[in-house]
Amino acid sequence: MADAERDHRRHAVVEQVIADVKNSAFAHAPSGHFQANAAWLALAALAHNLTRAAGALASTFHAKATTATIRDHLINVPARLARSARRLTLHLPERWPWREDFAQLFSIVHAPPVL
Repeated sequence: MADAERDHRRHAVVEQVIADVKNSAFAHAPSGHFQANAAWLALAALAHNLTRAAGALASTFHAKATTATIRDHLINVPARLARSARRLTLHLPERWPWREDFAQLFSIVHAPPVL
């Protein structure tokens, strides 16, 4: 019984990942040529993995969220980019609910390398 439960849970996770990829990048697969579909699938898998990694780095909520939620909260950022004295400044909204999660992701990704 325990083996059947474990197998069922693993299968459900795989189905969830497939549904998540189909609802994002693979929804627009070219489907005309096999090589084009293979390349598109490879890029869709890469985008899915990078999006999930960004969600895992941002917060525990985004670590469990779908890629559409991560895209809406952390990638499609409602920000304004300003240039002053040859420096770029990203202005985030004041009461944006995912400000801390985005700041955490940004600080982890842009942290200096550990030697």
